[in-house]
Amino acid sequence: MDAGGTSRRATGRRLSPARREALTAGEGALRIAVPDRVARTGEIGGDLRLPRDARGLVLFAHGSGSSRHSPRNRMVADMLNVDGLATLLLDLLTPAEEALDLRTRHLRFDIPLLAERLLIAGDAIAVRPDTAGLPVGTFGASTGAAAALVTAAERPDSVRAVVSRGGRPDLAGDALALVRAPSLLIVGSLDREVLGMNRDAAARMSGEVEIAIVPGATHLFEEPGTLDEVARLASDWFTQRLSS
Repeated sequence: MDAGGTSRRATGRRLSPARREALTAGEGALRIAVPDRVARTGEIGGDLRLPRDARGLVLFAHGSGSSRHSPRNRMVADMLNVDGLATLLLDLLTPAEEALDLRTRHLRFDIPLLAERLLIAGDAIAVRPDTAGLPVGTFGASTGAAAALVTAAERPDSVRAVVSRGGRPDLAGDALALVRAPSLLIVGSLDREVLGMNRDAAARMSGEVEIAIVPGATHLFEEPGTLDEVARLASDWFTQRLSS
């Protein structure tokens, strides 16, 4: 079902360096070995942030042409950290693959590849002593939303919630019907084509799914206050479902 955005904003909840240090029990860059489409082996990078007494962990899958340094995803991750959730922002392509994709622009749309990387990262984080046992959610933007949903379909016993921001869940294909995790699809009211794609995808899903429409927002949520609303919606969704 659709749910319109509310007027309550998330202002004042971004992390200053001092606030981050006070909240964080662990933080650092990770390197995760993966099969490489260009070379035989490679690594993807990730940035882990672990608040004290974390109640859950959210894996971030960036959108097409972006990376773990995406300021939009980092802003959302900041709010999740404030609300007691660990975050892992990931590069889903190796450096060699990124160089290839800059020329061909095709790997960013390779949903099986992106989902495979998210699965590998999730399996790696699940056996770390500092994150093992944390309930897991996935957050995806643009094409990363499809990878987040495929990961939930592949790991129904471990992925407990999904959030999509301006995503392309339709690219998850037949995996949509297999997603059991409660899924929130956030779309801007002015992003009409993507909103239609999200409604079509939601109709194919058999689990709990909700579409949250952010008033006055376009695809990148560049309008004042709209990305704050995305962060609030995502944090509320994950906090309620990963803490229960």
